[in-house]
Amino acid sequence: MGDTCPLPVIKTMNALKELNGAGTVQVLVDNEVAVQNLTRLADSKGCTIETEKRSDKEYRVTITAGEAVEETGDEASFCAVPTEQKKVVVVISADHMGEDNDELGKILLKGFLFALTQQEKLPSTILFYNGGASITCESSASLDDLRSLANLGVEILTCGTCLNYYGLSDKLQVGEVTNMYVIAEKQMQADLVIRP
Repeated sequence: MGDTCPLPVIKTMNALKELNGAGTVQVLVDNEVAVQNLTRLADSKGCTIETEKRSDKEYRVTITAGEAVEETGDEASFCAVPTEQKKVVVVISADHMGEDNDELGKILLKGFLFALTQQEKLPSTILFYNGGASITCESSASLDDLRSLANLGVEILTCGTCLNYYGLSDKLQVGEVTNMYVIAEKQMQADLVIRP
């Protein structure tokens, strides 16, 4: 209750993982969008779901996981772990995500970067250029999430030309400075490039 996207999904996914097999997780949320997001989560993980609208601002979502749990090494995992890790590069070229409303776009981008910290498969590299260069600098709302990603082994690279252009050369707080050759090379070598 009271959590903004993507927290209800992340908290529910973590609770499902803690089951280590079959079991039930009940979640209370305060909006229909969260119910829809949890329904998609349950569907994607092969779980059954029941929803109950308890009031205008309270929904109970019950997700039941079955016995089908893939073994990975010595421990069971709720989500299947692929045997081959693809090289994924995320490209951030603005200080917001999407079009039309920059204020909303900044909230969405912060949520996206936080959501990346919660993924089982992490990108190999996140590239920041043009307006996106500010996200790795002082006063960015995403610095903690980017530091978490860097600590998990994600390469964080910001365009040096962009830092110079925006007067941010001495403001970089996470990752390393890079150049357009490396930015092009990282994308060419990637199995998948994501541009939120």
